[in-house]
Amino acid sequence: MTIRVTGHFGEWMQGRLGPDGPIVLVTIPCAALHVEAKRCGDGPLAFAQTPELLTFERARAFLDRIYGQEAHYRLHANMPLGGGAGASTAALLALARAAGGDEAKLIDACITTEGASDPLMLPHPDRVLWASREGRVVREMPSLPRAEVIGGFWGAPIATDPQDTDFPDISDLVDRMLPDFGLEELAEIASASAHRCTALRGPSDDPTETLALSLGALGW
Repeated sequence: MTIRVTGHFGEWMQGRLGPDGPIVLVTIPCAALHVEAKRCGDGPLAFAQTPELLTFERARAFLDRIYGQEAHYRLHANMPLGGGAGASTAALLALARAAGGDEAKLIDACITTEGASDPLMLPHPDRVLWASREGRVVREMPSLPRAEVIGGFWGAPIATDPQDTDFPDISDLVDRMLPDFGLEELAEIASASAHRCTALRGPSDDPTETLALSLGALGW
């Protein structure tokens, strides 16, 4: 049986919850991006991967943490590693489920393995404010309005550095995400978060805002 775990397409917002608070985010689920895993046979741990998603050492340590079975596995992703779409977390989750791992141990195992993780193991990952370096739900969030998101990948892949905490304070934006708020409000919040992150972290030549304006998008 093939296991599929979907990724995400960045975040509606990402930053610190207060000047010295945890780094939190609200993710954008994306069914179009995914990692698939399949158990192909018994025996010692072995992988075929397209592209390379996990090192052998990382995969073995992860399986040990979740009591997953060693076997021969095939992994395939239709998104790049380091593209900000959750490929690393999705690969671990797909492997865990193909290996019959303990679901209750997934969050701790992902954080221990990656240092920072996306909430893709949750049933509704976009309905929580997620502390990505701690692997915990800070608070439940309201259901978001339906939106059509247009985008792609730009620039070289960049691996997430779990020690990187240089993010702007977004606590005021979090407080604006109230039940029954509309799509225009969501777009304003997302754009404000993007502006703050880009101003603090770069890149200075990011074309996303210009493209969004040219396409008539509500935000970016």
